[in-house]
Formats: sequence, structure tokens, C-alpha cells
Amino acid sequence: MGGNSSSAAAAHVVVEKLEVVNAAGVKLVGILEEGRKRREELCILCHGFQSSKELPALVTIAAAVVQEAGMSSFRFDFTGNGESGGEFAYGNYWREVEDLRAVVEFWRARGRRIVALIGHSKGGNAVLLYASKYQDVGIIVNISGRFDLRRGIRGRLGGKERLQQLKEDGFLDVRDNAGNLEFRVVKQDIQERLSTDMHRASISIPHRCRVLTIHGSADELVPVEDAHEFAKRISNHVIRIMEGADHKYKLQQQEIASLILDFLQSNPVEPPPQASL
Repeated sequence: MGGNSSSAAAAHVVVEKLEVVNAAGVKLVGILEEGRKRREELCILCHGFQSSKELPALVTIAAAVVQEAGMSSFRFDFTGNGESGGEFAYGNYWREVEDLRAVVEFWRARGRRIVALIGHSKGGNAVLLYASKYQDVGIIVNISGRFDLRRGIRGRLGGKERLQQLKEDGFLDVRDNAGNLEFRVVKQDIQERLSTDMHRASISIPHRCRVLTIHGSADELVPVEDAHEFAKRISNHVIRIMEGADHKYKLQQQEIASLILDFLQSNPVEPPPQASL
């Protein structure tokens, strides 16, 4: 990914903000990037928890898909995140799968071929769950997704005492360091997360779907062991551990983009199979 060629390619990239309406009538806002010559091949990028389409690593990957691989990219905000409409909710993994489904159908209706779904963190869970349910996209890239969804809840919500408060009151308000409300969690949110079975999802992904899992060895939020758990269960799977990388790949954005491009280019684009119902 040389500097001069990338700069020249960037001058020929068209960027457009678009809205996709999901099945619930919520507007999802995304950014389409493509070369001046329109390409049918499109990669869709998904962000993680309380994040957005503007996560620097996703922006870098989306640009590389266009400038280096010659495809188009679309990165969007899930319901209640970033610029999209709707209410933010803790958990709701399958709701985000349906957001992604709306985006896939939007682009297919416009003649695009969905080459890959690329998700970071919770977005990694979304693309894997999508693959297990719809089975109609040939390449899935899971960046730092969490395998064991029982883990991480206590730290995110503020500790054991806060979980007890949630149990007693039925809800919990999570605030930032300044005391501002970030989001409210209800018992059903926790139950939904705990019922989301990544083991079952992983073994349900068909062999024809090629999956790349990338994880940082220094990930401070999701343990690197989770990547190996996916590798044990997904039949057509490649794992890449990036030494020294944290959860957001702050210092390895070009490296992660290169890993993904290599994977895309080593797997020829094929027409998608019929979606299963």
C-alpha cells in the first residue's frame, strides 16, 4: 500500500452519504466510497459497541478496499448509533443483524454484488451471526469479535454491585466520568445477550463461506483466546493474530487493511448462493 499510488487513487474516489431504511422504518446512515468508474463488487463494514462508521480502522479499511482492491465500500451506523435513527440499546445482537440485512438487500436491489461483510468488535459478531442465518455472502471478516458473551458485562456496566442493582431495580443507567447518561440497560438486554449463542452460530456457517478472524495480541477488551474459539468451530476459517495490537488497532491500521485485502484478493469473487430462510 504505497504512499504515492494511494494518494493518486484517493483523488479518484467518490464519497457519498446515503440512508437505508430498515424493516422497522429506521433510517441507517452510511458512507459509500467507490472509484469514478462504478463497480458492482461491494464490501460492507460494520462498527462495534457505542462506536460508528467513523472508527479510524474502518475508515482506513474502507478506503483500501476502493483504492487498492478496486471495489466499492459502504460503512454504516447501526440503529441508535452515530448518525442513524432509533434508540441505542445494550445487547440487541440480532437487531443489528437485521440492520445489516436491510443494507445487503438495499445494495442488491441496486445491482451490487456483496463480496464481503467486515465487522469490528460487536460488528464482528454481527457479520458472523448474519452468515449463520442468511448464508448468502461468500467472505466474512471478523475483527476482534467476542466469542463468550457472558464475559465483559460486569466491566462494561461498572462492576458486581451495579449488576446487583440492575437485578433489584430491573434497569441500570450507565454514566460517563462526568455523570452524563450514556445508556440505560434493562434485564431483557442482558438476557438477550446471554441467549446469543456464538458457538451455535459458528458451527452453522456453511463451508462455502470463507471466514477471516483478526485479533490483537494486546486486546484490552476482548481476550485473544476468543479468536481461537472461533477457529475451532468455523469450518472454512483463517486466523491472524496481530502482535502488539490493541482492540482498536490504533497503531496497525495499514497492517490490518493489508491483511484484509490479501484475504479478499486470494478468494475469487463468486455469485452468492440463494439465501436460506
